[in-house]
Amino acid sequence: MTYNNKPNPDDRSDNVEKLQNMIENTIQNMEAAEESMALTDSDTQRRQIQEKNERRRESIDSFRSEIKDEVRDQK
Repeated sequence: MTYNNKPNPDDRSDNVEKLQNMIENTIQNMEAAEESMALTDSDTQRRQIQEKNERRRESIDSFRSEIKDEVRDQK
């Protein structure tokens, strides 16, 4: 039995679109978390939600940076 170990071609044509979708999904998750934070009385849960949303903001910044790199590389 032989296996063809060729890597898939590097198709980056839709990376910007995928990254934009990831940003939109992350923003929706942040908004849902903010809504749930308003409904909880737990300081621990509020703090955890705030910390998670901060990590999400950092992810969004990274996604935006990747988009800039992709656009630059496409030129």
